[in-house]
Parts: sequence; C-alpha cells; structure tokens
Amino acid sequence: MGEERHCIACNDILEGRVDKIYCNEYCKSAHHYQKKKEGKVSLFKKIDRQLKLNRRLLDHYNKSGKSTVRQEELINAGFDPKYFTHYWKNKEKQVYLFCYEYGFLKLSETGKTKYLLVKWQGYMEEESTGPHAKA
Repeated sequence: MGEERHCIACNDILEGRVDKIYCNEYCKSAHHYQKKKEGKVSLFKKIDRQLKLNRRLLDHYNKSGKSTVRQEELINAGFDPKYFTHYWKNKEKQVYLFCYEYGFLKLSETGKTKYLLVKWQGYMEEESTGPHAKA
C-alpha cells in the first residue's frame, strides 16, 4: 500500500479514493469556513466581490436608465470607482466607466461631485473604444 494520507481539516487517516483530502463533509465545511474566517480570500474573489457590489449599487441608484447621484452617497454605500469592467468614450471625449451593463461618469456641479449613471445601449456598441470595439 501507498503512503498514509491525512484529512487536511482534522488530521485523521483517510480511507478510500487516492485524491480524497477530507474525511467527511463536516471536515470539508469546517475547513472552508475557517479559511474564509481567517480572511484568506484570493485577489480574484475580492475584485469579483467589489465588481458585483458596484453593479448592484449602480442598478439600485439608476432605476430610470439615466440618473444622477452624489458621489458621497454612492461611496458610503460601498461603491468603489476604481473597479470597473470596461469603458465607453462618447463623441465629446467623456469616458464612462462600466460595471457590466451599468455605467457612470464623474461630474462636478456647483462644487459638488456627482455621478451620472447610465445603462449600456446598443449605439454604444458601434461607437465603442473599449473591449466591445469591433475590428
């Protein structure tokens, strides 16, 4: 027989399949819970989580398809403008950043910073300079 293998959660001896790493479902669940609790979240998951939060917030604050919201309000809700999936530049050279189908443009009005929120439109596909651009 081969080398003795041990459960990575409880260190009990494993029996069965050679690729088995947990002795039971409880150990598997406990191990994953502990990893998450210790904050060992990958960079990919952190970015993905923030992109999804940004998308949810843009959707929430933009029910009409085109809205304006104060930057402070969006940031306080957890929005981080450094995380976006693509961009679109209009004819006036304004750059809209997008989280999937929801976009935002930073504006300053009367000394206050706001975001103009939009939803991706078909015409943007034709004028796009981002990853959706056609060759």
